[in-house]
Amino acid sequence: MAHPILVLCLLAFSCILATAFESSPLQDFCVADTSTNAVHVNGLPCLDSKLTNANNFYFSGLHIAGNTSSSVGSKVSPVAIAQIPGLNTLGISLARIDYAPRGVVPPHTHPRASEILTVLKGKLYVGFVTSIPESRLISKVLQKGDVFVFPIGLPHFQQNVGNGNAASLSALTSQNPGVIIIANAVFGSHPPIAEDVLSKSFQLDKSVVSRLQTQF
Repeated sequence: MAHPILVLCLLAFSCILATAFESSPLQDFCVADTSTNAVHVNGLPCLDSKLTNANNFYFSGLHIAGNTSSSVGSKVSPVAIAQIPGLNTLGISLARIDYAPRGVVPPHTHPRASEILTVLKGKLYVGFVTSIPESRLISKVLQKGDVFVFPIGLPHFQQNVGNGNAASLSALTSQNPGVIIIANAVFGSHPPIAEDVLSKSFQLDKSVVSRLQTQF
């Protein structure tokens, strides 16, 4: 009896594992129908496949450098579902990032995607921080052609440490990876987080917290 019971247990366990992951697509593609107000469940509703064309799977302009005159000195140019409706349900997206000298992409997370970054131009200092209890910084200086991976959900950043402008290309494992810029989320939420909470959490005077909340 022991052997059949073991087999049944293994089968049950494999079924549990199977249901824990996203299933394979049931059709060739699901071009996003942005004209409808239907409820969104893990993506946008599908456009009738007979109405699709090459433009639903196409984007032009990623060779154009972004404007880096922002306060942080960088510009992210996404190529996600909003730019290519055909990415709907496919689980991939891209982003070009341009950096002014000393420009940064502030510490942030992608709640739904891992990211693999390739340096197109310049020199970047990049890194991510592991989860508690280590909270360890893993970082490296990258040159043109170098590649670095940021695991899903972990805070990470990039900074241009070269003499001129820099650029990179990121691929992400989600059609809609999401982004949480940590400083903006903490100090710029609506409504704001109570000053007392932030003051105790960051060991800052309330006047400093108030100023940061105004800034963000």
